[in-house]
Amino acid sequence: MQDMRAENLAGEQRKLYELALAAREHAYAPYSHFAVGAAVRCADGKCYSGCNVENASYGLCCCGERNAIFAAVGAGQRQLEALCVVADTPAPVAPRGACRQVMSEFKIKTIILGNLRGDIKICTPEELLPYGFSL
Repeated sequence: MQDMRAENLAGEQRKLYELALAAREHAYAPYSHFAVGAAVRCADGKCYSGCNVENASYGLCCCGERNAIFAAVGAGQRQLEALCVVADTPAPVAPRGACRQVMSEFKIKTIILGNLRGDIKICTPEELLPYGFSL
């Protein structure tokens, strides 16, 4: 994993961070009050964002990372290159296991974890989920 600051992100990585920050503002988190934003960049350069959406029946909640990935897939994308996820955490946010598995499924090459203070960790899906499930 590579540690850095958001202001040092270049080009497309900086754009993903900014899109994730913007998506976070739309989070629906009345129960946890933990807003998450995410953005994914596809091989063709198009970006899709998502935020977490909670529900009183917790099993029906969906994380920002999965919402961004599912938005891309729903638009016909299959080659996902990079994903950024941002939350208000002391260190760069760590995705839950379900999100890690979905990132692994789509073989996203670069994962950018961030927080509102601009702390960044850049890693691969394998670093987040060694021995991910596959068929």
